Amino acid sequence: MPILTAKTLDFISRSPDQTRRLGMRLGSLLQPGDIVALSGDLGAGKTTLVQGIAQGWGSTDAVSSPTFVLVNVYRRPDSGLLHHMDAYRIQSALEAEDLDLDAMYTSGALIVEWAERISAALPKEILWVNMNWIADEQRNLVFHPIGKRNEALVAEFKRQAFGG
Repeated sequence: MPILTAKTLDFISRSPDQTRRLGMRLGSLLQPGDIVALSGDLGAGKTTLVQGIAQGWGSTDAVSSPTFVLVNVYRRPDSGLLHHMDAYRIQSALEAEDLDLDAMYTSGALIVEWAERISAALPKEILWVNMNWIADEQRNLVFHPIGKRNEALVAEFKRQAFGG
């Protein structure tokens, strides 16, 4: 993960509810073609964040980790799709490409847990979110945008979530 820059957002979440609320803000800003790459150890709160993202996206579908099915798709009333991939069990970038990543992010937004495992298969312009466990109720989230669209996305997210 790159060092912090002026475009990076570093935040400490103090509860799962706060992590979900952050996800809701982010999800409300996502557009088809956006890719959010989540990295962090087990228990870092990745699925909790995705629960909020899906809700903010406008989906009422139940969110669960797609560890064994690899990809869950959440729908919203206007037919928008949010693809939720878990790359933990994927062995290579080539295996990830076989899942037709291009189709996922061109037909909707794509959220990838354990994204570092398949980073070679992902586009260069992406929003990385590194999540770290600090304590039982605290998680550190570092949002690192790559590319103009993702820089604008994080700037608007920061403005809406924190007024800054």
